[in-house]
Amino acid sequence: MSFHVNGKEYPHRPHPGQCLRTYLREVGRLDVKKGCDAGDCGACTVHVDGRPVHSCLYPAHRAEGHEVTTLAGLGSDRELHPVQQAFVDAQGFQCGFCTAGMIMTTAALDDEQRSDLPRSLKGNLCRCTGYRTIEDAVNRVRNIEEPCAGAEAGRSLSAPAAETIVSGQVRYTLDVEVDDRVYVKLLRSPHSHARITRIDTAEATALPGVHAVLTHADAPERLYSTARHEHSSDDPDDLRLLDDVVRHKGQRVAAVVADSERIADRALDLVRVEYEPLPAVYTPEEAMAPGAPVIHDKGPESRIADPARNVVAHVHGGTGDVGAGFAEADVVHEEEFHTQRVQHAHLETHCAIAWWDGARNQLTVRSSTQVPFLTRDALATLYDLPRENVRVYAERVGGGFGGKQETMVEDIAALAAMRTGRPAQIELTRSEQFTGTSTRHPMAVRVKLGARADGTLTALEMRMLSDTGAYGNHGPGVMFHGCGESVSLYRCPNKRIDARAVYTNTVPAGAFRGYGLSQTVFAVEQAMDELARELGMDPLELRERNVIRPGDPMSALHEDEEDVEYGSYGLDQMLRTLRAAQDDPGADGVEPPPGWLVGQGMSVCMIDTVPPRGHFADAEVTLLPDGRYALAVGTAEFGNGTTTVHRQIAATVLGTTADRVVVSQSDTDVVGHDTGAFGSTGTVVAGKATHRAATALRELLSEEAAAFLGSGTEGCSLDRDAARAPGRSVPLTRLHDRATASGRPLTAYGHWGGTPRSVAFNGQWFRVAVDPDTGEIRILRAVHAADAGRVMNPNQCRGQVEGGFAQALGAAMYENVRLDALGEVESTAFRKYHIPAYADVPRLEVHFAETDDALGPLGAKPMSESPFNPVAPALANAVRDATGHRFTRLPLARDTVWLALDGDPGAAGTEGHGGGAERAVPTQGVPAAGR
Repeated sequence: MSFHVNGKEYPHRPHPGQCLRTYLREVGRLDVKKGCDAGDCGACTVHVDGRPVHSCLYPAHRAEGHEVTTLAGLGSDRELHPVQQAFVDAQGFQCGFCTAGMIMTTAALDDEQRSDLPRSLKGNLCRCTGYRTIEDAVNRVRNIEEPCAGAEAGRSLSAPAAETIVSGQVRYTLDVEVDDRVYVKLLRSPHSHARITRIDTAEATALPGVHAVLTHADAPERLYSTARHEHSSDDPDDLRLLDDVVRHKGQRVAAVVADSERIADRALDLVRVEYEPLPAVYTPEEAMAPGAPVIHDKGPESRIADPARNVVAHVHGGTGDVGAGFAEADVVHEEEFHTQRVQHAHLETHCAIAWWDGARNQLTVRSSTQVPFLTRDALATLYDLPRENVRVYAERVGGGFGGKQETMVEDIAALAAMRTGRPAQIELTRSEQFTGTSTRHPMAVRVKLGARADGTLTALEMRMLSDTGAYGNHGPGVMFHGCGESVSLYRCPNKRIDARAVYTNTVPAGAFRGYGLSQTVFAVEQAMDELARELGMDPLELRERNVIRPGDPMSALHEDEEDVEYGSYGLDQMLRTLRAAQDDPGADGVEPPPGWLVGQGMSVCMIDTVPPRGHFADAEVTLLPDGRYALAVGTAEFGNGTTTVHRQIAATVLGTTADRVVVSQSDTDVVGHDTGAFGSTGTVVAGKATHRAATALRELLSEEAAAFLGSGTEGCSLDRDAARAPGRSVPLTRLHDRATASGRPLTAYGHWGGTPRSVAFNGQWFRVAVDPDTGEIRILRAVHAADAGRVMNPNQCRGQVEGGFAQALGAAMYENVRLDALGEVESTAFRKYHIPAYADVPRLEVHFAETDDALGPLGAKPMSESPFNPVAPALANAVRDATGHRFTRLPLARDTVWLALDGDPGAAGTEGHGGGAERAVPTQGVPAAGR
């Protein structure tokens, strides 16, 4: 048998039953991606005789005698294919992991198919972009601007990796050739809670090609957390690498290390495990009840707040006297809201490759991580290695959304490498992502509000019960963050907060976009909406009356956050944007179908620009011999766009263009420390360190130029190629040579510790139509207002807003990690877990406030996770306005809405007090709503 791939013949024979995707990767076509291996996401799309196919479903043997084309074969060595170039021009990607499949699908579309993108792109999913830039690429819209030396900040420049992404040359974690590697597969628990009484690995170990079967007998005794923070004590040490007690279905029990994944999968079936089932609890209420089984019977060294009651953390605080505040209120509203588990669904699953050099006692890990430095520290601690003997690095990461702020696979890959002495690779399946990693924390949040008749808030009380699952990774942090900005957004003299994060025998929860705020904002913003209705007041006016203004304390658990300042304030502009939409709701929108119920709703939210208690970044900028600059910075690139922004910041300071700044990043042996790419810190923390390093180098270059030119430093400036003084100039290459010859390297450093912090704001408005006969919600118009400070890259920042909006829309309308009665995850594939496709996401109008932050680099503020937070409450408020029903549980699924409209009192959660709905009047020729 022989196969033709990208014009080259391969005699390699596929294995029986092998799919085309794995065959292509085996013959070196690493541009073919794995997103699901079930035909759901389209990341693996290739052409067979010019026809796009999902290579994960296509039998490899069927490709014999046919021409297979992958992304790398679409263009030529000299020139990109027109579709590849269109994706560069539109910047039709973020992390880029789906882009190979998107381009291959797009390249095969004819004119008729391009006119019906909802149908034509239904087989390709993107978790990052929100699809607008992908649509722009299909329609040949150019979104990038030309560079301008010294003025790069504020321009929509192309990502530096753009051409390598669209041509298939960029390398994600597993896109490397590694000789002599072994593969790790995990055996997982079938029980929610059980003690392992016996493991027999003899039969599995005897299978040819198996090198080791690792169990709790091989694992370090040390307890730790998968969560990664600058301060490891922020999370409870409650996990053992491989434990003799399992606490949720899907927990890892053993690891097989073998010559191939096929052999490892076979060996998993040969591992014999005997369990002693233990009592389990599946809800926080059950877990806290007297006599409930204790999930973690551990001592104070694990930092669990109340192990006997399964409480991992709790917090109680506030300001003023809420009892007195409610007593003086003319209207009091109280309601409980519930948010569900949501999966990150990044298309690149958790994966890593580990190398062990026993002679040098050196561990190296290549990982798909947001936090290489913190992962290094965790591995060094776990295996009692000096920190300098552990290297962790990430090349390009295929999405994260908080899910890769964890050590999910690096620990077991390291153990496999250390035990076998060979490079060890692990790659989770899509099913394992659902059952064995983490989700958003499901929460029950009760909010009670009191106000005078004029709308002035007198009291605000919030009670949170957070389900952290079987382990407490991020449980305390998510709880604390959820209790912060959702409440401190509003001026109110009397506030009270009580919150608990509780263990259950379910899949662990963890860091997720919004980090607790999406759950509490959903509750507070709906309660504010209902309070306004009971007051007979416009909900937007109630916000206008009560939001904080510069000078007001930002109080929640206590009077004020000491290091949070008003570096800038764009909330007033945002509220005006939402007011304009509300006053003219039909502008630029889609008309509702006849007979549908129509309503509108909004919400606002706030976020601190940096996590509390320090988030650190170091940067280094060096003038190179050819006059370019080398920037070394630790933060990882996973579609957040920080690499682009860091180049723009450095180029603006140094008077050059971004293409003349070469970036090294996310490698613990190559660049300085960075806490990690989470908490929206890539721009404001690592960017601040970059700005300081570039500023210091500019001063150093000015001194060198002044000495060379015989002028004062105050008259010196930099441009793309030279340093200039009035009437004279010196090439940067000459400055470099002169300084080097004198032993003065032209290198400067910058550091920032994440304090003081500023605040950013987001607001969302919807006009929706609801079909009373089916419960379908159709978005007629969507407007998002964002306060991002000085926007470093408008197209890229808009993409972050659109991506967060799309992900939040999925969480609001249909995404739900469902568990059965015994805690087993039922949503184990994309076809069972609906993430938004192109057809699901309406075009979003994005409006940026014009602010310039005094604390951020060049006036910037973050805008990665906060766009997620106001979407669900705004949608729920709009549906409430349309139907008269207050929906207090997510998701707002069609059947839930229909049942409420059909009179089921429990479907919505609560019945509203009358609606502001309009019913669409039947007319001739009303277009179907959609994109």
